[in-house]
Amino acid sequence: MAVLSAKNPTLLDLAKVTDPDGKIATVAEILNETNEILEDMTWIEGNLPTGHRTTTRTGIPAPTWRKLYGGVQPNKSTTVQVTDSTGSLEAYAEVDKKLADLNGNTSEFRLNEDRPHIEGMNQELADTLFFGDEASEPEAFTGFGPRFDDLSGPENADNIIDGAGTGSDNNSIWLIVWGPNTVHGIVPKGIKAGLSVTDKGQVTIEDASDGSNTGRFEAYRTHYSWDAGLTVRDWRFVVRICNIDLSLLTRVYTSGAFSTGAHLPDLMFQALRLPPNLSMGRPAFYMSKDLITWVGRQTAAAVQGSTLTTEMVGGKMVTSFMGVPMRRVDVLAANEARVT
Repeated sequence: MAVLSAKNPTLLDLAKVTDPDGKIATVAEILNETNEILEDMTWIEGNLPTGHRTTTRTGIPAPTWRKLYGGVQPNKSTTVQVTDSTGSLEAYAEVDKKLADLNGNTSEFRLNEDRPHIEGMNQELADTLFFGDEASEPEAFTGFGPRFDDLSGPENADNIIDGAGTGSDNNSIWLIVWGPNTVHGIVPKGIKAGLSVTDKGQVTIEDASDGSNTGRFEAYRTHYSWDAGLTVRDWRFVVRICNIDLSLLTRVYTSGAFSTGAHLPDLMFQALRLPPNLSMGRPAFYMSKDLITWVGRQTAAAVQGSTLTTEMVGGKMVTSFMGVPMRRVDVLAANEARVT
């Protein structure tokens, strides 16, 4: 993988810059352990208080072959402005003070309790990145799925590859090229990037267990907040391989094809040829753990010289397909309806 640059910052890069005491950076590292997409995403501060407005060029001026003594009409390019919204994801954690203090290491106990809340925030953000839809959940932001869900109508249908599954239990593989001029996450203007964890300290909690709200006990409270959104600045740098029927996948390979189901290495090779230039950003494939396994099995069965490589990146082993990292995203294991 390419070395990170200041112009293509990940969540961990921004966290380390915005919080010198390292607390948020620690949380960012926990998030990277549980959801690999956060290692690759570029994050940029939006130019609006609640989102980001992007100007996209939709047409370029056509030049003219001029003849001698002939004039040339001036013309211009065309553009369109697109506004992407951000959402505010929040949660609270409360633990009984006496319980937290029992083991003599209150901070460690509270961190243990924080982890599942952090994981919940992480999973919800990952789910929204792919399946979020402001039409049905206006408080969230629109993810990749609703933007790439039509095989024939919109212009970006050119970047949707049909895996030929016809049922309602399909999966998708996504190729995304992260970068400031391609695809990136957005943070509301003036808001700290990434997950904000605030220790609210010791508070008095009303005990509602008897239905009267008259009881009281002391507790420690933590507040979690994550303001985020998504901008697809140039749709050509996102490719969706959809309609992959997991139940039909096989490694039985004869006469240049698998006996049933999708040919994943071939589909991924096609996907790599669609973005204009992979070096415009940080490319990566995203898929469920089952599809990562099937890509490896089918590649071994179909390709004499394997196109998969494994190397140590940032202290962990990363498997790549033709030089592009393959990332595990568990929310992509969810059954998808057929894209038509």
